Amino acid sequence: MRSSRLRLLAPAAALLLATACGADRADQGRGAGAAVPAPRAPVTDPPVDGVRITSVTLPSASPTPPATHGPVHADRLPGDSGVFAAYQVSNDGDEAMTYTVLFAFTTDTGGVMDNREVTVSGVAPGSSRSGRVDLGVLAPGASPVTRVKIEKVSKVPAAEAPARTGACPASGLRLWADDGDAAMGLRVVGLHLENCGKSDYALDGYPRLSLLDENREPVPGVRILHGGAAIASGTGYDDPPAPFTLKPGQAARSGLVWRNTTLAGTTVTVPYVRVLAGPGAAPVTVTPDLDLGTTGRLGVGAWERADR
Repeated sequence: MRSSRLRLLAPAAALLLATACGADRADQGRGAGAAVPAPRAPVTDPPVDGVRITSVTLPSASPTPPATHGPVHADRLPGDSGVFAAYQVSNDGDEAMTYTVLFAFTTDTGGVMDNREVTVSGVAPGSSRSGRVDLGVLAPGASPVTRVKIEKVSKVPAAEAPARTGACPASGLRLWADDGDAAMGLRVVGLHLENCGKSDYALDGYPRLSLLDENREPVPGVRILHGGAAIASGTGYDDPPAPFTLKPGQAARSGLVWRNTTLAGTTVTVPYVRVLAGPGAAPVTVTPDLDLGTTGRLGVGAWERADR
């Protein structure tokens, strides 16, 4: 079973290199081991779905390279740290959006030394937010990082963004998806629900799902089946539904189960899943990146109590 996030990564984009001192961070703290920064050089590569890297700090013994429209390289002293990228998120839509951006820190030959995920919450229409993402300190003997790239951008309406931490949503319910597991083509992603409000919430049955494409439009042709056993046995989401009450401070769980088998036909991917926990609940859009292959089937487990 894998422990990393289930994603079909978009093509690597916005490969930027410049030496710089970054802008303020959006939703993430600064890393350790900062080195002496070189002067800032602008980066003019195009954005990826509204996100662009504006500069990168790389400790280097080489002079600062000039600005360019293509990839820029800089030699880095072995053992140096303090690598970070400044970025900007711009919302050209008509509603507030929450962006989740996966950055990859790579070697000159493209090897990924580490990934960092940053969430930028509630970017208003027509506005921009700046921030910085840090690599931190590489393990001893690791190859030097010479590039930073935007690996993937997901964005959902701010009112439907998952809320694992922070202020309790107005609905009194938090809902989010975990990083998931995968083995032998079987995928399982957990859905988690917490009553962070002041009132009891009754559950009986299954989460209600809407499958959405990259433009958040409905994905046709996928059957949503009740129970993980509809896809595979032993997933932990096989029990039939039973009514129970989620009191303040209590949690529940469900799960999404599928296979990525590819046979004859057109493969289907579902980057977004809009989830309703039950009657009266506010919708939450999670980003499990369902790689359904040609199976056309997705299993969903019944809500059940979760250990805290």
